[in-house]
Amino acid sequence: MKDFFEIIKKWSEKDNSIALARVIKTWGSSPRPVGSAMLINADGKMAGSVSGGCVEGAVVKHSMKLIDEDKDEKLSYGVSDDDAWSVGLSCGGSIQVFVQSIDFSKGVWKILLENIENNRSSILISTLNDGKNTNTLVEENGDVVGDTIAEDIIVEAKNAYDERSNKTITHGDVTYFIQVFPRKPILMIIGAAHITVDLVTLGNLYGFETVVIDPRGYFAQNTTFQDAPSQLIEEYPSEVLNNFPLDAYTFCAILSHDPKIDDNALEILLPSKVGYIGALGSRKTHEKRIKRLQEKGLSIDQINRIKAPIGMNIHAKSAKEIALAVMGQIIEAKNEFL
Repeated sequence: MKDFFEIIKKWSEKDNSIALARVIKTWGSSPRPVGSAMLINADGKMAGSVSGGCVEGAVVKHSMKLIDEDKDEKLSYGVSDDDAWSVGLSCGGSIQVFVQSIDFSKGVWKILLENIENNRSSILISTLNDGKNTNTLVEENGDVVGDTIAEDIIVEAKNAYDERSNKTITHGDVTYFIQVFPRKPILMIIGAAHITVDLVTLGNLYGFETVVIDPRGYFAQNTTFQDAPSQLIEEYPSEVLNNFPLDAYTFCAILSHDPKIDDNALEILLPSKVGYIGALGSRKTHEKRIKRLQEKGLSIDQINRIKAPIGMNIHAKSAKEIALAVMGQIIEAKNEFL
């Protein structure tokens, strides 16, 4: 949605009614995942995509009608084998698209855009019945705004956030679409090691907020970054980690190679909900780490969250290659449930 800010502003100057089409169900190997969106205005102009090309025309045509009538509707499309091949699939299938006529200057939609613009997470819950639907927003601080909704659905929405997934659920006789709009992901790097320089560059490239924590002043002050991290903090991890959201959108690479620093971070990170924890070191080094962490009271299930040796197995040798292996594993974790 952040990509649509300028388009929404431009279109809203002429007409406040804009159709938002979102993928709510699709075939297994879809080029556009659940949650993908397309905007359509009253003139038939569109931005974004819901299928990669095979149903966009039909969605636009139907959306213009819904804008005129100020209605919402769930649309289903069967995709033929030939059409599936044209968008990179091996076979046909079906896709469901939920189209809503929206005024982005009002209600939950205005708040949603403000939250995205200010890097605050939100969870949008929409009913999927044809007509004029209800919409509820769960904000980062836990506030619930918009239409009244059952507490069970709010719990499901928070679970979807932790799972990094968009989903359709049914509660009683009502079907809901839950879509997560997370803040910018954080790449938390413990230790200003030689690998850190290249990992920060990759983290910045792939849209992460990059945070480097190292209490060793010499390393923190004398490491030359090609691309500066978002934050460079000269404190022990235990002194600052709880200032950050340790949730499913924070991904942590433990690189200092100093047990006093690494273990200090792991004692906080392992019981948390962070989406990824990887630690530098050989298998022998990791065996010693496991023993130390167990002695500090951490369970084996918690310790088993650590990816060690860190990174995908690409037989990396240089710092750049190790950073690439780590970044690949982090992206794999980030996209696991999408």
